[in-house]
Amino acid sequence: MDLETLLKITIVTPVFNGAKYIETTIRSVLDQNYPNLEYMIFDGGSTDGTVDIIKKYEKHLSFWVSEKDDGMYSAIQKGFDRATGDILAWINSDDIYSKTCFKTVAEIFSSFEEVQWLTGLKVIYDESGRIVDATRSRTFSRIDFLCGDCFFVQQESTFWRRSLWEQSGGKFGKYKLAGDFELWLRFSRYTPLYRTNAYLGGFRQRTENQLSLNYIDEYFKECHDAIANEPRTKKEANLVLQAKFWRTVRTILKKTKIFSERIPNLFLRIIDKKYGNRKIEFNRKKQQFVIN
Repeated sequence: MDLETLLKITIVTPVFNGAKYIETTIRSVLDQNYPNLEYMIFDGGSTDGTVDIIKKYEKHLSFWVSEKDDGMYSAIQKGFDRATGDILAWINSDDIYSKTCFKTVAEIFSSFEEVQWLTGLKVIYDESGRIVDATRSRTFSRIDFLCGDCFFVQQESTFWRRSLWEQSGGKFGKYKLAGDFELWLRFSRYTPLYRTNAYLGGFRQRTENQLSLNYIDEYFKECHDAIANEPRTKKEANLVLQAKFWRTVRTILKKTKIFSERIPNLFLRIIDKKYGNRKIEFNRKKQQFVIN
């Protein structure tokens, strides 16, 4: 890798009493051996041994602190306020990056200037660290966001350029649970979400003390509030009405099984072709990524 041209990647980890898993998360970042990495950890004042684990790796960190904060997004905000990387992302203290994640991300962003925002394969880990599910990322278009049809872009597999973060305001909004969704919603104003089937990162699904599962109803409420307050053009508003109509028709046809779903799917594809995300595939013959 050419250090002079290698994109700098900034990763932020927020944590509070995460001693059980945080070392695995830290190792998944540092074991990339990515030569142009800025890694920061923001601890909210843990009392369970988390700080001792962080100190074990502090010589490899760009910055870390343990102090009270106002929650996860407050901690992440502190990191992005200090960030100097070309590419930004955060990973929570129980999730994991794949071994070749940063190399893949750097290659894609370096190869395609039009890619501002990228997500990868959707991967789920269990509590013991086993991969128990892996599925292709679905299409997430601006219209999908405005329709409330995509609440779960896998954050652990999502990266973006710092210029997009700054263009979108450089701040998280008011939400305590759906801060990521509200950020994706803002990103969608400016650029499509590119997706790749490469494995970048995974979400650890736990049975206890997981905000995304314990407060799912509150999460959805925040998502709907963000959508309701999201500005849109007249054309976008019209397309949202069309998309909702054809989705309703498709649902009815699917239930009745009388007529084909081809017509509503055709109209939805037409809408999605202009506002949908773009797909990045690995060409085995050329041994490189290409946009389709």
